[in-house]
Amino acid sequence: MDLKEYLNRIGFTGQYDKADLHNFFTIHKLHVMNIPFENLSIHSGERNSMDLQIIYDKIVKSNRGGWCCENNLLFSWVLKEMGYKFTILGAKVFNSQEQEFLPTDSHLINLVEIDGKQYIADVSFGVSCQIWHPLELISGKDQLQPPGVFRLINNGMKWLLEKTGRKQLVQDKAFANSSLVDKRLTKTLYSFLLTPRDANHFWEMSDILQTSPESLFMLKSICSLQTATGYRALIGWTYSEVTFKEDSDSVYMKEIPDCEMKALLKEKFNLVLANKFTPKNNKANYCI
Repeated sequence: MDLKEYLNRIGFTGQYDKADLHNFFTIHKLHVMNIPFENLSIHSGERNSMDLQIIYDKIVKSNRGGWCCENNLLFSWVLKEMGYKFTILGAKVFNSQEQEFLPTDSHLINLVEIDGKQYIADVSFGVSCQIWHPLELISGKDQLQPPGVFRLINNGMKWLLEKTGRKQLVQDKAFANSSLVDKRLTKTLYSFLLTPRDANHFWEMSDILQTSPESLFMLKSICSLQTATGYRALIGWTYSEVTFKEDSDSVYMKEIPDCEMKALLKEKFNLVLANKFTPKNNKANYCI
């Protein structure tokens, strides 16, 4: 694995041997702007892996994206190679339908310490809840980013992450009542402890998420990528382009026929899949 090859993949042109705050924020944003959050492997007859070499080959060499355990584990390797002090953490994602956190850690994030301050790095939550920049680990502080306002809240030993966004204005009224349109302004994303983890901690959950018939990632094919003005998302056959505005987000949506899917993935996400991709959008609680 080659750090320079990864940095070229995300378009980083700075001094990679400086483990400072500026470079940290820069590589975080470049990652989410160039590497999609996606689970298309499990809808293409493939398997997602927790093996770092396999992840590197997929994302860097094959120009693919990945879900959280892939993207954030790769990012932890990048942090290590660049000389940052970091700790892998596990997070429990909030199930908005059941109004409770999932019982086990299904989301991998990184805690980074620079100049005596701690930051949460998460380059793979995707769609409207993707942070563009690391979040300083301060309880109750509003941290404004282009997608909205993020807040970390300390509740004893547990930390919560929530986001307040803007109203989504759907351009085509035919999609106004789509289940993919998120009408919540403030939402809880996940909770976590500051307990160090490693890749082995996520192996079992990674298998469950890509085999259980109840898993969101089995029920829906998902691909999203942040852009300079918002983000793009493909959920099943529904393609969305969201543009951030000052007081609302403009949402353009359209259905993509199977015959156009390959071209759309290449044009909008710069993805070329090796195997046949079968979109999926079964009923499940998930919003853009």
